Amino acid sequence: MKDKFYLFLFNCLKFMIWIVPNRVMYILMKGLSFIIYSIDKKHRNIARVNLNLAYGDTLSEERKETIIKACYLNLVLLLVDFVKNQGISKEDLLHKVTFKNEKVLLDALKKDQKIILMTAHYGNWELLPISIAAKFGPLTGVGRKLDSEVMDHILKKNRQQFDIEMLDKKGAMRDMISVLKNDRMLGLLVDQNTSTKEGILVDFFGKPVRHTPSAAILGRRFSALIIPAFITSKDHQHYEITFYEPIITKKTEDKEKDILESVQKQAKITEDVIREKPEEWFWLHQRWKNQFEEYYDVK
Repeated sequence: MKDKFYLFLFNCLKFMIWIVPNRVMYILMKGLSFIIYSIDKKHRNIARVNLNLAYGDTLSEERKETIIKACYLNLVLLLVDFVKNQGISKEDLLHKVTFKNEKVLLDALKKDQKIILMTAHYGNWELLPISIAAKFGPLTGVGRKLDSEVMDHILKKNRQQFDIEMLDKKGAMRDMISVLKNDRMLGLLVDQNTSTKEGILVDFFGKPVRHTPSAAILGRRFSALIIPAFITSKDHQHYEITFYEPIITKKTEDKEKDILESVQKQAKITEDVIREKPEEWFWLHQRWKNQFEEYYDVK
């Protein structure tokens, strides 16, 4: 029953998106995001805790609320663009994306180096992989399966355009090894909380946080370049994807140190990007829960 309801809502949104002009749609989505912000007390509180942990008193309460509201708006506009990208042509897709510092990726491809693209839930993160695949070639991403089968099918159908392969996040390490052995680009989101068993402690916004070491482990094993890639937008109509200098995971006799240094660099570039424009990060996730769980127990 839930799947049918979700599918009905999705099809209603899809129909509305195709008949409503972009300018009007933006106004409608801005109103919808404010409604969700107003009633979603749980995630609003999570975002506030995250901002307090990240910025403390360096940002005013008014500025923090502005960021939270913008976060909700970014999410609903991401959904709108997600629907628009269903079955989109390569030409139309690349028309709305600009690549910055693409030489970083092109040089790695020319040299036949193994590539791990790392990013975060930032900007229009659903648009990022299909844009890269459309221009630079096939890649494999890792993601969590949705609880709703019908919505998971829709998500996969969109994500797997332009020769993109998706792996289930659960138990993905063996498949990720195979991906790199077969010289496909591997894409990883690295900004979510992990358990003590799965993550290692690094500094993030001046606070200890658990971070997945997957990219570092694979980077070290295969001498793969970890290339940070982030997407942002000023108007949610045209997007800019920036590639940053590769992170090279050392391979010394001290394996733990090599991996820690690599993971810390990944956390640092993610933090730098978020600080530049915090409105586009997904603040609604309990990022510091592993170390500050009691902070999120806000009613």
